[in-house]
Amino acid sequence: MTIMKRITKYTLGLIITATLLMAAGKAANEGNYFEITKNIEIFANIYRELNTYYVDELDPGKVMRTGIDAIMNSMDPYTNYVSEAQIEGFRFISEGKYNGIGVNFKKKGDFIVIIAPMQDSPADKAGLKSGDVILEVDGKTAVKRTEEELNEIMQGFAGTEVILKVKRPNGKEEIVKVTRGEVESKNVPHFELITPEIGYVALTTFTRGASSNIAAAYNDLKKINPAMKGMILDLRGNGGGLLDEAVNICNIFIPKGTEVVSTRGKVKDWDKTYRTTGNSFDEKIPLVILIDRGSASASEIVSGTLQDLDRAVIMGQLSYGKGLVQNHRETGYNSRIKLTTAKYYTPSGRCIQAISYKNGEPVHIPDSLRQVFKTKNGRKVMDGGGVKPDVEIEVSDNLNLLKALDANFMVFDFATKYTLNNPPITNIEGFKFTDFDQFQQYCKDQKFSFSIKSEDLLNQMVAEAKKEKIDNLLQNNVAALRAQIELEKSKTLLANKERILSWISSEIASRYFYEKGRIMVRLDNDAEIKSAVELLNNPARYQKILK
Repeated sequence: MTIMKRITKYTLGLIITATLLMAAGKAANEGNYFEITKNIEIFANIYRELNTYYVDELDPGKVMRTGIDAIMNSMDPYTNYVSEAQIEGFRFISEGKYNGIGVNFKKKGDFIVIIAPMQDSPADKAGLKSGDVILEVDGKTAVKRTEEELNEIMQGFAGTEVILKVKRPNGKEEIVKVTRGEVESKNVPHFELITPEIGYVALTTFTRGASSNIAAAYNDLKKINPAMKGMILDLRGNGGGLLDEAVNICNIFIPKGTEVVSTRGKVKDWDKTYRTTGNSFDEKIPLVILIDRGSASASEIVSGTLQDLDRAVIMGQLSYGKGLVQNHRETGYNSRIKLTTAKYYTPSGRCIQAISYKNGEPVHIPDSLRQVFKTKNGRKVMDGGGVKPDVEIEVSDNLNLLKALDANFMVFDFATKYTLNNPPITNIEGFKFTDFDQFQQYCKDQKFSFSIKSEDLLNQMVAEAKKEKIDNLLQNNVAALRAQIELEKSKTLLANKERILSWISSEIASRYFYEKGRIMVRLDNDAEIKSAVELLNNPARYQKILK
């Protein structure tokens, strides 16, 4: 096919697409009809000129993806294009399952490191372990590949084989053959009676079946102790998922016909009020819901709704602040767009959506700028920027340290080294890593460093002093300040000793007992869990908070 024929065919496709787009959107965008027509024509003309005269041959898929990504980047962070190659990842987000090998990995420098194989997944059965470095996939190098590129290669039809060359933590290189299959992630990885009378359930994502799994966990706990007098629902780090599952989880604790959430957007026919449709399991049992900055979307529907209805005490930190609803629209060739179509409102009428974003993250909104609403009992709650807990628990403000430990794989690599050099853990009950001096020495050997806010400010001052050519005058003072900052940083590491030990303990436990082990060890060392238990053991205080 000649270049001219290809241009004509592609331009014709653009014109047909534009015509259909304008026809579909004309009624909803009557005032913008001319602008839409004009700009689509300009877009087609620009592509035609580039394809005809640009010095190098254009890759239509790559060029168009660049344009699509630019459009998506101008929207909110939750409006995305899902290509055909990404469709299995999309299926995992919505259903909690996909066809692949079942492994979580992360980029570390030029390499991709396996963070954890999912329990009973093809990767797990093939013997892949946390800490393995992927060197090759089907004979092609994995070095300098992005996580997205490797993920696309790993996913594929069930029954097909992928051959990996990996470097084990002990330095040996091995070939591992993995047969792809359907991988399903457990949305309720663990539940237990953490005291004889208080139940605990962890929910990691609102994928298909989340509500029925929560209900099953509740029933099992009640069978163990019919006199169970309190329950903790852990939504920390839960980024959300399916709205219907959020409604059904609320239904476990509130009666049939109760309003849970309403959605409102541009297309008024899509506006909807969601109510519980089934009989509840338990409308009386005291309930504490744990949230943090990682609790978003459906997590905020559950926590915000049960807070509005005075049905649960919310404990932890201010949640993420995602009050938007996404729908999925087919865009042809097995691709689709996930776009924000509405905002959701809890029963009090509030929307917890953050007003603005910076670098894809919501910007904190002071309480003075948030509108006040009332719960069923008349308690004050606020909109915008997340769900504010009824009982706030302060966490370490040394986020720079914790982020640096994570970004530099310090805890992860230390746990890998520990499992390599120590006997396997056969019993998770009561396990805790306690040798903080060993971890400190490891950090020193690895030349681990991190910055704190005062150090960032000092560096800014030094940079300005250099511009003004007075940095020589400040040399002695700056050196003294840097020495003091280093002293404070060593104190910061020590000040976070218990949190880091708990982190290391859960990381080591996950190597033998997967996500369930991680959660079980965290329970033994979790200050927020202890606070929730104390509250549930104090009915007078619990009721006072809600009234």
